[in-house]
Amino acid sequence: MENEELVALTNCKQRFVLLKNKNKRTPRQSATLARLCEINQPIYKAMLLTERFLGVYELKTEDEAIRHIYEWVDDALESGLNPFEEIAWSMVEKIEYILNWFIAKRSSAISEGFNNKIKRLKRMAYGYKNIEYFKLKIHQHCGYLNPRRFNLN
Repeated sequence: MENEELVALTNCKQRFVLLKNKNKRTPRQSATLARLCEINQPIYKAMLLTERFLGVYELKTEDEAIRHIYEWVDDALESGLNPFEEIAWSMVEKIEYILNWFIAKRSSAISEGFNNKIKRLKRMAYGYKNIEYFKLKIHQHCGYLNPRRFNLN
């Protein structure tokens, strides 16, 4: 019975419940996740680690963040969950980049967004005949060029 229930709880309609922010879950999604955690211990551990890590966004100082991250890394390494162990080692290797947020209060989210738009445009750009037209399309997709102001035909 538990195996069938586990399959039903992890079907494709339910799987994003695991990724959804705790504050944005519906009561039904919360109940589904609670039952899933009762049935499957690794998922329960993963949920606890995920929610604990998200606490880093509420911290104000670099010292608090360092302490929080290293405590989380210790918990992740002791969890026995391979994906979390890999993430923990990656965080240890890149801790200075993570802490840059607490020092400068800036992120690279905007540039990452532009890079993703350019990559997507590049995949669609097989028909572009020259690099100048490609640059114009990049400007257009990133919001730097109003297509109504220029006749590109």
